[in-house]
Amino acid sequence: QVQLAETGGGVVQPGHSLRLSCAVSGGAFRRYTMAWFRQDPGKDREFVAAMLYSGDSTSYADSAKGRFTISRDDAKNTVYLQMNSLKFEDTAVYLCAAQTYGSLSPWSREYAYWGQGTQVTVSS
Repeated sequence: QVQLAETGGGVVQPGHSLRLSCAVSGGAFRRYTMAWFRQDPGKDREFVAAMLYSGDSTSYADSAKGRFTISRDDAKNTVYLQMNSLKFEDTAVYLCAAQTYGSLSPWSREYAYWGQGTQVTVSS
């Protein structure tokens, strides 16, 4: 059974940084294209970033470009999201997702495995 567990959320001031982690267990991490989504209550999940299973290609939402960086450590079965220059509008629950091989899809329906999420709140 594949399990994803996010950590690293919290409350930060605008302009500050956070690094989220997502540890994957129970599966073949090297086969997974990994992604981060975020969700506000009552809204659809919003794509943030994705990294191909090979580790050599990434994709970002326009809102994340230049501020967020996705990376992975296959030895630790973990994917990261480094978030810099955080804004009020980045406040959301951030969820980690995985699909076997696949592509850099921004569509949540393409991802078979999901974590429970970690809350990020940007507040002054």
